[in-house]
Amino acid sequence: MKHPIIDFSNKKELWHEITNNYSHWLSFVFLFVVAIVVSPAFLSWSNLTNLFVQGAIVGICAMGMSLVISAGMIDLSTGSSVALLSGLGVVVLNSSGSLLVALLFCLVGGLLVGTINGLLVTKGGIAPFIVTLATMSAWRSVINQLGQGGPFTVSPAMYQGFRNVAAGRILGIPHLMIFLIIISVITALLMSKTKFGRYVYAVGSNQQAARLSGISVDRVKALIFMYAGTLYGLAAFLLASRLTSIQAASAGSGYEMDAIAAVAIGGTSMDGGKGKIIGTFLGILMLRIIHTVLIMANVPPFLNGLVQGIIIIVAVLAQSKRKNK
Repeated sequence: MKHPIIDFSNKKELWHEITNNYSHWLSFVFLFVVAIVVSPAFLSWSNLTNLFVQGAIVGICAMGMSLVISAGMIDLSTGSSVALLSGLGVVVLNSSGSLLVALLFCLVGGLLVGTINGLLVTKGGIAPFIVTLATMSAWRSVINQLGQGGPFTVSPAMYQGFRNVAAGRILGIPHLMIFLIIISVITALLMSKTKFGRYVYAVGSNQQAARLSGISVDRVKALIFMYAGTLYGLAAFLLASRLTSIQAASAGSGYEMDAIAAVAIGGTSMDGGKGKIIGTFLGILMLRIIHTVLIMANVPPFLNGLVQGIIIIVAVLAQSKRKNK
């Protein structure tokens, strides 16, 4: 898509362009400065890398959510999918004794979970909200039943090697930070450099027009859920590695909320058809910065959800205002 030519002498047009296309950068810089003012120690290397480590697993899920929302859909099953795959991934790891087998299981399992969502939406003709609401409940129920309320714990024989997947570092850079950056780059290239990416935005902008122009809308939607599910599988593998003990009832809880928030404050239209992966990437970092600032300001942790809810509403309201101009 060609970017429109901007008349830099027209301040109103310039300001509209900045707020319309670069609001995520403005918000990120603003929050970053606020965090530095609240605590100069915020700029330390350990704190900056910790932002990535804390946000990496949800961030990988948010990349999948970006595609889902860009196509005008929603996925509420994120957290439950991660819980199901991470718990079963630990079982597979303990029984096989192989990190590779466990990783492949999580990725294929995620692909299957996404395929189920995609088929129910496209072949079943059910709204994505209803489908993923149902699978959210179903996957959480399954993993709770399998775990009988107890944890899925990595065996002592596999503990150190598996733990190093998430906790390790390369040249001082945490593995989780590298995973997040790699997945973000792959997703950004997928959305900006491929025909599939253009189809995603086309479906989100106007499904009927996309269908009339020859795009297989159902196929695009199914592929979106499959891609998102595969990323949930990777996130599940990393979560299991990081925690080494998965609580069936609480693992991945709230991930869908965090992912949607990151996508919303990153500038992706909640109506679909518009969005950038860099926005979601910055959205994840902004959520972690806000969390850090709240801790520094001694705000009770139970109020984080309230703050996050307000942020989502403000982001969507801002989108609505820009759209109506």
